[in-house]
Amino acid sequence: MKIGVISDTHNFLDPRVLEIFRGVEHILHGGDIGQRDLLSELETIAPVTAVAGNTDDDPTYKPTAIVTLNERKFLLHHIVTPGEFNQPIARRIASEEPDVVVFGHTHKPYAQQFGKTLFLNPGSAGKGRFGLGRSVVLMDCGPDAITHELIWL
Repeated sequence: MKIGVISDTHNFLDPRVLEIFRGVEHILHGGDIGQRDLLSELETIAPVTAVAGNTDDDPTYKPTAIVTLNERKFLLHHIVTPGEFNQPIARRIASEEPDVVVFGHTHKPYAQQFGKTLFLNPGSAGKGRFGLGRSVVLMDCGPDAITHELIWL
């Protein structure tokens, strides 16, 4: 199963994202979305699971979401510090035992395995900020493995 992973759009959807995500079966958004129209545009490609970021004020956005795709559990939460086990979301991660934790906030791509869980930040896909590059991730969720590819915008 092909999955598009995006975060920190801050109300800007680069047209290249629509091309890159063409053919994905699901999209995961790690927060700091902006207006709901952005999610609607992504939903023209595939179903979207998204969470609120620290700059989102839409009360319909959830702070945490869990979705199972191709028999793999994904937990989405905007601010996560991988490997830090005293943060509030750490208890939820431990109890849910997801295969992948998708997060954002730092605008920096990140992928590291902790135990059986991959912690994945696709970086920021919004307008450039903090002198950092812009990126998304394409993920392939197969029966035997989950692979991911960082794509710079």
